Amino acid sequence: MNTHSIHIKILGSGTCVPSLRRSACSILLEIKEKKILIDSGTGTTRRLLESGITINQLTHIFYSHFHPDHISELVSILFSSKYSGLTRNEPLVITAGKGFFKFYENLKSVFGHWIEWDGLILDEMNRSDHRSFDDFHVETLPTNHNPESIAYRFTSMSGATVVYSGDTDECEQLVQLANRANLFICESSMPDAKKVSGHLTPSLAGKIASDACVDQLILTHLYPECDTANIVQECRKTYSGPLWIAEDLMQLAV
Repeated sequence: MNTHSIHIKILGSGTCVPSLRRSACSILLEIKEKKILIDSGTGTTRRLLESGITINQLTHIFYSHFHPDHISELVSILFSSKYSGLTRNEPLVITAGKGFFKFYENLKSVFGHWIEWDGLILDEMNRSDHRSFDDFHVETLPTNHNPESIAYRFTSMSGATVVYSGDTDECEQLVQLANRANLFICESSMPDAKKVSGHLTPSLAGKIASDACVDQLILTHLYPECDTANIVQECRKTYSGPLWIAEDLMQLAV
C-alpha cells in the first residue's frame, strides 16, 4: 500500500451486457488496511484475483442498489467464504440501503445455510445517513433510480474523499454529496444522443461534476454504445477538469 490516503481500483466498468472487456459494476477502495468493495456485479471476484486480492481480505462491502449487475456476486462471495481454506482476520461488514435485510432473508430462503457464517455483519443505511469506522467514514444520499438507491461518499482520516454515484438520473442530492470531492466516480450509461430514463450521459455526469466542483471525474457503468461514441468530447461540453473513462483494472489514488 502506498502513502496515498485512498487507493482506487476499477474492477468492473460495464453493465448487464456481457463483455470480455468490461465486467459489471464494481470498485475497490483501499484505505490503510481496509479493503472496501463497492458493488459486486458479474466478474467481480475474478477481477479481484487479477488485482491480487482474495475475498477473505475484504473488510467491507457497500451496495448502491439491488439490480443484478451491481449485486449478483454477493451470493458467490458469501458461499465461497464458507470454504475452510479461506480464513478471515476480521468480520465482513456488508452495507446497503433500506430493504437489504429483507433482500438477504430472501436469498437465504433459496440458498439456506450456504450463505450464512460467523463474522458476517449486515447493516442498512437510510437514504440520508452516515457511518464511522476505524480508518474512514461514509455518508449517503438518495439517487434517482430505485427506491433503495444511494450514493456513497467515503472520507479517510486524512480527509481524502471519493464519491460513488451508483446508478442515477439527474439528481441534485448527488451534487450535494459530491461537493469538492477529490474523486467522483459517476455512472454514464449511454452517449448523449441515446439517453435512457434512470441513467446519466457524459454531459449530464460532467454537469454534476462541475456543479459539485470535484477535483477529478471517472465515467463508468458504460454500455457498449459508449465504446463507439466520443464520450470524452461529450463530457467536455460541461466539465473541464481531469477526466478518465473507466476501464477494468484501472488504478488511481487520492
